[in-house]
Amino acid sequence: MKTYIRAVLIVFAAYELILGLWLAIVPKTFYDHVPTVDWTPPYSDHLFHDFGLASVGIGIVLTAAAIRPERYLTVVALLAYLAYAAPHFVFHLGHLQSEQPGWSAALVIVLALSVAFPLSALAGARRLA
Repeated sequence: MKTYIRAVLIVFAAYELILGLWLAIVPKTFYDHVPTVDWTPPYSDHLFHDFGLASVGIGIVLTAAAIRPERYLTVVALLAYLAYAAPHFVFHLGHLQSEQPGWSAALVIVLALSVAFPLSALAGARRLA
């Protein structure tokens, strides 16, 4: 279980760090080129920069937990990530585009997995020393 938890932490840390740096450095390219992002306009440079740097912060905490997968740090890191990921998933369930069913389905699957894997790791974290 420790290997699984560490793998989840590493994958989501990498995702948050890459996403966060992308948004912090060139946020308009994310808005312009990632499908589904422009479904809720308007674009806000300030908001995308802030969100990117918040994502970097979550990525740092997830990285720390992956390096030292102790119960307390792991639980805090996963809860911090889920505090964003779960409401993000729920928001998008209510804002799908019927004219783009393929992208809507892909978005729901990706966001559901982005909650399911960290939740399963959180459940397993109670067994960490």
